[in-house]
Amino acid sequence: MHQTIPGVLVAAADRDPTGVWLRTDNGQLSFEGAAGLVARAVERLREAGVEPGDRVVLTARSTPPYLLCWLAICSLGAIAVPTNPAATEVELAGLIGQARPRLVVSDQELGGGGFAWLDVDEVVGDWLAPPLAAQAELRADLDPGDVAVLIATSGTTGRSKLVMQTHLAYVLAGQGFPWWLELGPDDRLMTSLPLFHINAPAYSVMGSLACGAGLVLLPRFSASDFIDAARRHGATEFNAIGAMLEILMRQPERADDADTDLRLCYTGPSPTREWQEAFEQRFGLRVVCGYAMSESPYGLIWARGTRPFGTLGSVRQHPTLGEINRARVVDDAGTDLGVGATGELLLSNPVVTPGYWEMPEETAAAIVDGWLHTGDLVTVEPDGTYTFVARKKEVLRRRGENLSPAEVETAILSHPDVVECAVVGVPSELSEEDVKAFVVAASGRTLDFGVLREWAAERLTAFKVPRYWQQIDALPRTPTSRVAKHRLPGGHPPEEYDAESP
Repeated sequence: MHQTIPGVLVAAADRDPTGVWLRTDNGQLSFEGAAGLVARAVERLREAGVEPGDRVVLTARSTPPYLLCWLAICSLGAIAVPTNPAATEVELAGLIGQARPRLVVSDQELGGGGFAWLDVDEVVGDWLAPPLAAQAELRADLDPGDVAVLIATSGTTGRSKLVMQTHLAYVLAGQGFPWWLELGPDDRLMTSLPLFHINAPAYSVMGSLACGAGLVLLPRFSASDFIDAARRHGATEFNAIGAMLEILMRQPERADDADTDLRLCYTGPSPTREWQEAFEQRFGLRVVCGYAMSESPYGLIWARGTRPFGTLGSVRQHPTLGEINRARVVDDAGTDLGVGATGELLLSNPVVTPGYWEMPEETAAAIVDGWLHTGDLVTVEPDGTYTFVARKKEVLRRRGENLSPAEVETAILSHPDVVECAVVGVPSELSEEDVKAFVVAASGRTLDFGVLREWAAERLTAFKVPRYWQQIDALPRTPTSRVAKHRLPGGHPPEEYDAESP
């Protein structure tokens, strides 16, 4: 079994050299062609002075040159540090200061700071004209436990936590993903997710290589073109996170919405059963839900053949290695909790991160006796599935009770006048926190916060109902479509609705 990233790529090229792997609107590339381009890029990285163990920062747009460069960095035995191409100069400088790279690869000229810079096209060359080079350069004797990638977490302040992930993590994720979703060589996996996080590289890229499937790479998520793109490329599966499915559902319905080859979608967290079945019926596919994180691509998944609506599924395992992944749910004291109780999810498996780059204290706090503290609160169901409750750090404390913003948001979103909602804690004069809801009105609707508060009160215990309400045009989002709550407006503006002083 191949246990390194270049090993999986070479095996795919040997198995089906002329088969089409990568598909875009600008052209396509065979497995053999991809391996040849990566081999050539490895040589150009070596010529630039990159050696095994060196860090290479790349402003990773979701395009073939950047994907091939990512593969080349890992194949050389260096460490890829992909970052958001939309990052500001200050953010990029901070990342470079942390990673101290030998080289920065970008399509915008950078320099200074003790590192060299190359344009991505200089590294990869013309990806539509792959060389007929041998693939021996990719058969490097790498250790599966070598760090392959540093993944920058989306911290809001201070230094980012750079999650170290190994070759083995990407390989086992790539081998597991097709098995979990029942994918094979005839499938075409489509992704518009960023290459600077773990989902697209570990599941879509490595998954397609591991099972010999095609990969459809979209440069970005476009709701108006997403289904048409799937139709153009014959995609059979796609990955979605955050609000992507909701955004697709809110597109004007078309008679041909289900007229595609799509049969599967992987997403998380799990929506309600009613909403999910409506989405599946409209687009003619099946949604599989799961949970994972940069620190562990093995988390939870809907087991093959099951439909545990509203849950994140059960502990995901490897197709041939058996039970390699374990989960626990514990309270704040570390005591294991039983069925029906809510606590923090802990994971233990061979692909838990070795830690955070040059952050020993943060590493020691996150990984205790081999168990990764995920920071997510879940409830264990009687059937062995897990239901997501909230991020531990997002749990609000009001009137002596804990509440989950996600539960409050779900209640508010069920009102037809609301299209988006974010619930946060704000300072309270009395102690603890008050609850505030930021609400985006549905098209053509007018918000009446008195009515919305009554709606929420009918569905939530009194202490969970927001005191403050504010209408905004749109929720701020990260590049992966998650709500960036730290960027919501602060203070109490005049237009805010205060339920205690209406």
